[in-house]
Order: sequence, then structure tokens, then C-alpha cells
Amino acid sequence: MCDSSQRYWVVYNGEIYNHLELREELKSLGHQFYTQCDTEVLLIAYAQWGKACLHRLNGMFSFLLYDRLSQTLFAARDRFGIKPLYYWIAPDGSIAFGSEIKQFTVLPGWQARINSQRIYDFLVWGLTDHTQETCFAGVYQVLPGHSILIDCLAYWQGDGRQPHSHLSSYCWYKLVQKPIQSSFETAIEQVHNILQEAVRIRLSADVPVGSCLSGGVDSSSIVCLMNLLLKDTGEQKTFTACTHVPHLDERQWAEAVVFHTGINPHFIYPELDTLWEILPQLTWHQDEPFGSTSIYAQWSVFRAAKKAGITVMLDGQGADELFCGYHSFFSALLRERFLSGDWQGFYREAKAVQGIHGIPINEQIQLALGALLPQSLQNLGRKFTGKNHGNPNWLNQDDGIYNYTNPVQRSENSLVNVKALSHQQLCSTNLPMLLRWEDRNSMANGIEARVPFLDYRLVELVYNLPTGYKVSGGETKKVLRAALKDVLPDIIRKRQDKLGFVTPEEVWLRQEQPEQFVHAVNQSIEQSYGLLNSSALTITKQIILGKYPFSFLPWRFISLGSWMNVFKVKK
Repeated sequence: MCDSSQRYWVVYNGEIYNHLELREELKSLGHQFYTQCDTEVLLIAYAQWGKACLHRLNGMFSFLLYDRLSQTLFAARDRFGIKPLYYWIAPDGSIAFGSEIKQFTVLPGWQARINSQRIYDFLVWGLTDHTQETCFAGVYQVLPGHSILIDCLAYWQGDGRQPHSHLSSYCWYKLVQKPIQSSFETAIEQVHNILQEAVRIRLSADVPVGSCLSGGVDSSSIVCLMNLLLKDTGEQKTFTACTHVPHLDERQWAEAVVFHTGINPHFIYPELDTLWEILPQLTWHQDEPFGSTSIYAQWSVFRAAKKAGITVMLDGQGADELFCGYHSFFSALLRERFLSGDWQGFYREAKAVQGIHGIPINEQIQLALGALLPQSLQNLGRKFTGKNHGNPNWLNQDDGIYNYTNPVQRSENSLVNVKALSHQQLCSTNLPMLLRWEDRNSMANGIEARVPFLDYRLVELVYNLPTGYKVSGGETKKVLRAALKDVLPDIIRKRQDKLGFVTPEEVWLRQEQPEQFVHAVNQSIEQSYGLLNSSALTITKQIILGKYPFSFLPWRFISLGSWMNVFKVKK
């Protein structure tokens, strides 16, 4: 779209939820509008405020905006990277931007090549999306909260094109520390009000809206708030991934929410045989390797939603990282107590976790304090216990691998306290991966996924609340649970276990189809151009037999092979 003067042209992906308010403000400044869409608001906002307009946007977005007068191209991505933005610089120096890496595969000069360091991080540590690099050598992502400004005349210097290895980006948004000292009661009210408003503005759509429902606190919170807001306008449809393995099945929890709200539920049972059938398709849509079959479960949920006529889905991504919902935050809290010399607090927290979650105190101490050891000692311990470590024998040495440390621990600050771990998970490790998986799974099925917990007003509030408001006494998400006391059914609000979009991957691997997993791993070894060796097959068999603890490592082998085959990746 272009503005009325045809000076500004935009290519845009996303939703700006406060576009109506911005429209009125821009009208008061003398601007005219010719459409009702948020794309025109973005154009006029840039014309009025330049790149500073980004700070006024509440939404999810990535866009390219070209100024014909100055001949500059401005590219930007939303605060937390809900919407993707990639670029690739061709051998002749020309730049291609896209929402998906696969778009580059049809361009002249393209050859998919492996980025050995990023593949190492994926295989060994289970991480992607934590840097501007991708698994494809030469393909970069614009990081969350970053923008790029290109002077097009200066880029093409003289008569010859000057290739660049990558573009310089500017961080326009940082999640900063501004400690909030409000009372717990005030925090409860603020969280409730902002979250409800975040859900409300994300319900604005001229198409049917549904929601994911796992039965956990996060998705149940979204569903119950939606139900309150939609009760006079129509029935809400929810979609839940289930399994026939009882201890992994969340259907009973989802049904508690159904009973509480009267919503219209849909229960989906992802099957392993179907996964093998669609794996090439799933790999193609995901762009990069993915770490477990839970991504397939999520795919199945969005596929079912599309078949049910749903176009927009609300989901609970970001709540665990923000409200400290993972059990790893217990370890971070213990480290915080230990490093501050609060021995009584250390024992009190460990005892509470043991009482609620059944984790022995000695095991908690090992997890909490073990992370403070040097990487060499941690690797030795992991190797001794049969866990993955920094220099595995199934991975051949590669010149492209230069950093063998765990990306989670490459920043020492992430180990110091709960807040630092939350920041790391929100900005570099957990959340970027989760958002990429969700974006691909939803968009591949024609669904727009919206994530109310990542409304920046809520994130900035909760991130800066005292740690004890979020995790303490063996309880996670304390302020969220309290804020939704009159919204959630008690059985969900008081639920303390943690599952998510799980599949019975361990059962599939060890009991149902071990031969198929072995076959798939063997194929991946053949497809890896010597990156994997026969020890990958050995460790897979040892995990199947129970000689090593279960891990997602076999699936990562399989996903790597599928990715290299589907995208014709060369080393």
C-alpha cells in the first residue's frame, strides 16, 4: 500500500491493535484517511513521526517501508518478535526480505548451506532463534525489537554492487528494569485489568475467533476471559491436543474449563503415523529444524481449527517466561537465595518445592548449584549421567563450530537471579523459538495467532514486579493465579503440574515404533553430509532401551535430516 502522496510504500504483516486510537490522533494532526485498515495508519504514522512511530504501536508486526523521496528502506519487527522478518543477501549484493526463509529458495544465486554453529546449538542444546543467524548460512533474522534503515543510493556504491555479509540493525526496544514496589493487592488488580484489556483488543476481528486450550493456567486464563467478553456475542470454540497416554493427557483439565464456561470444545488426538506422513510438509513450513514432536501437536490443533472455520486464534504464549511458570525458576530462586547468603530462605524454598512438587531437596540443590559450576565440570557431570554434553561423540568436528558452550549459560547474568532468567527466556532462548513454531504452524493453516500475554504493557508491568509476586513458596505464577481468582475454576487456578502441547514422544520412541525411529535416525546420518556419525544411531538405541534417560535428541537427529532433505541443504 502507498499513502495518498505515493511517497511512502509499505509491505506489512501483522495487526496493530490500537490503530483506531492512532487514527484519531493523526486526524487531529491534520491527516486524512481513505481506508479503515491498520496498514494505512502505519503509513501515516511513519509519515508523521518517522521511526519513532514504533513506540506508539501496540501489536504484532514486521514491515518494510520505502520512502521514495529519500530513497531509504526502513524495516522493523515488533517488540518480542511475534511476526518474523528475514533477509538474505544474494551473491550480486541484492537484498531479499521475507516472512519465511523458503521464499529465498526461488531466487537467482540461492544455494541452501548449513550454518554449522547454529546446527550445533540445535542438536546439542536444543536451541534455535537465539541469535540473528539462522540454520541457513547467510540467512539472517531481524531480531525482535530491532529495525534496519538502508540508504539505497549509498548501498549501491558507484557502478558496482558491493555485497555485504549482513546488515546493521538498531535495537529500538529493550525490556528494561524499572522495579515496581506496589503492593501485591495493587499488582493483582493491574494484572487483571491489563490482561483483560489485552484479550479484548485481540478479539477485534471480522472473522470467527477461537482459542487454544491446554488445560493449564495460561491458556485457561485466555479462554475464560474470552468467554466473559464474548458471552453476549456468540459461542467460543476451543481446541485441545490430547493423547491416549493417561499421565500425559490434559483432557480432564480442559474439560474442567469447558464445564466452567460452557464453551464448544474440540479434542484432537495427534497420531504418530500421520506425523511420518506429513513430516516433509511440516519441515517445509517450519523453515528450520524443530526440537520435539510437540510442534506436530500444535500443528494438529491449528489444522483442526481451520477445518472448524476459525480464522483467528488466541493463545497463551509468553506467560511461562513472564510469570515464571517453568520449574527451572525454582532453581533460579534457590541460586538467588544462595548467592545472597539467605540460608534460611534457601531451605524454606527448597522444602516448599519438595512439599508441593515432590522434588527431593538434595536434587534441587544439585540443579540449582550445579549451574554455577564451570562448563567443563558441568559437561563432565552430564556425560557421567548419560545426558547431552558439549562435545558429544555422535557429532563430527566441523570448522564452522567455534563455541561449544551452552547458549543458555553464555551470559553469566542469566544464572544470577529469577529476573535475569526471565529476561533471557523472553528475549533470547525460549520465547523466540515458541513464537516461530506458532507463527509457522498457524499461518500454514490459514490461522492468525494472537498472544495477549505479550501485550507490551503487561510484559513491562509483570517483568518489573518483585520476584516473590511471581514465584515463591513452591508456587509459580502467583500474581496471575490471584488476579484471575474470580475468572478461573479453582481446580485450574491451583494446578501446579506443567505439561503444555505435549505428545507421548517417549512412548512412541520406546514402545510403539522404535524401529521407525531407528530407521529415521539412520536416514538422517546419511543425509547429514558427515555431520552426524554412527554414534547417533547408538545413542538412539540406548535411549530406546532405557540405558540412557529419555531426551528429545533422537527427534533432533530426525528433524535435522528431514530439513536437509526438504531444503536440499549442503554442507
